[in-house]
Amino acid sequence: MDPADTIETVRETTATELDRLGSDKLLVAVTGATLEPAAVRAAAATRERGLARTLERWGVEASDTTVADVFTDAAADAVDRADRVDADAEDDDALVAHLETVADSPARVGAGLVAPALVADRFYLQVVNFFLNEPDRASADLFREIRTAAADLEHARVALESLSSEEREQAAAAAVDAIEAVYADYAETLEAMGLDPRPVC
Repeated sequence: MDPADTIETVRETTATELDRLGSDKLLVAVTGATLEPAAVRAAAATRERGLARTLERWGVEASDTTVADVFTDAAADAVDRADRVDADAEDDDALVAHLETVADSPARVGAGLVAPALVADRFYLQVVNFFLNEPDRASADLFREIRTAAADLEHARVALESLSSEEREQAAAAAVDAIEAVYADYAETLEAMGLDPRPVC
């Protein structure tokens, strides 16, 4: 399994979860139904700050130089995105909380580089749509740029290149676990609000 196959495996395995995380209910869940610009920005800042903190620590702990450098670079990119969001972070969200449980380096590549990019693509799609509906074109444009940056899988590809085929399988499994953890939290949050996380057909 090469890096491209690894990423595609994760994407295909979690297609249902990612599709549902792209629902307009997502911001209801992550803001606690507080659909206001400040709350949406805080959710974005929380994700990026928490991701940056975790990846920075992993960069220090990684024994593989390439993987360590990728974690460090990805952390710096997350800090840049958080700075552009310009909001205070709150308590760690479900993704960052899950990352704190991941120990092995191959698993960290999947959970910390592959999964966040795939989830970010869905999350920031809804953030862009939110600001378009405000209407706040400047903020929508900003978050469109942040979405492109956050969903970029180049860091993941570089790190996966340094892993063996067996380690890529571990990375793929860990990425799937991370996405499923995010989805489980999303579904449980909506169900507690009396909402169905499944799409209405």
